[in-house]
Amino acid sequence: MILTTTNTIEGYKISDYLGIVTGVSTLLKTNFSFSTQKNLNSFSELIDKAKEEAFQKLKTNASQLKANAVVGISIDFENESGAYFFVSVTGTAVKVA
Repeated sequence: MILTTTNTIEGYKISDYLGIVTGVSTLLKTNFSFSTQKNLNSFSELIDKAKEEAFQKLKTNASQLKANAVVGISIDFENESGAYFFVSVTGTAVKVA
């Protein structure tokens, strides 16, 4: 599946717009003290894990619409109540040829 933040895919023609799809990941954040490099690396790994999970859910939702690409992807990171970390990925599911 092709994923892009742009609204078009060079070399491909969008033949059908199938709808807006999202992928959301929610992870419980542990208390981090940013005084050490180890904790900074742990927080970075948490962000990467949440982002990957959100993208997997986006691809699953797009596949259910029989899409082979998602265009116009935007990513939003949120921190709620200092305890939860959210990553939301949104785009338009399309068929390309």
